[in-house]
Amino acid sequence: MTGAHILVVDDDPDMQDVMALALESGSYQVCRASNGQEALERVAERAPDLILLDMRMPVMDGWAFAAELRRRYGDRTPIVVCTAAEDVQRRAREIDAVGCLSKPFELDELLRLVESVLPRRWERAGQGQCP
Repeated sequence: MTGAHILVVDDDPDMQDVMALALESGSYQVCRASNGQEALERVAERAPDLILLDMRMPVMDGWAFAAELRRRYGDRTPIVVCTAAEDVQRRAREIDAVGCLSKPFELDELLRLVESVLPRRWERAGQGQCP
């Protein structure tokens, strides 16, 4: 795969699988994390081009993850909130996300949103593999 590197952060393994399959079919590289703490470890291993973030997770939720990500790395990595929490748009605004999807969502809707918000820098960057 030669596409952008996307980090899927969700505590539901089935949701991770569905999102990863859809994204990989679109030629994106996908890494996964089950909570915010794991996501910070993945970001330290390799900075993603985009993060798809659930908000309600054990260990470290989406709000704490976003705050820590911004503290460590600034706002260079865009986040899309993907959550079943009420008022997904408000949740996205709370963490300065570039987009949001309310669960459940259609896979083509996910791919359209990713394409619309994904920075083009990956086209110029080196193409490593997901850790």
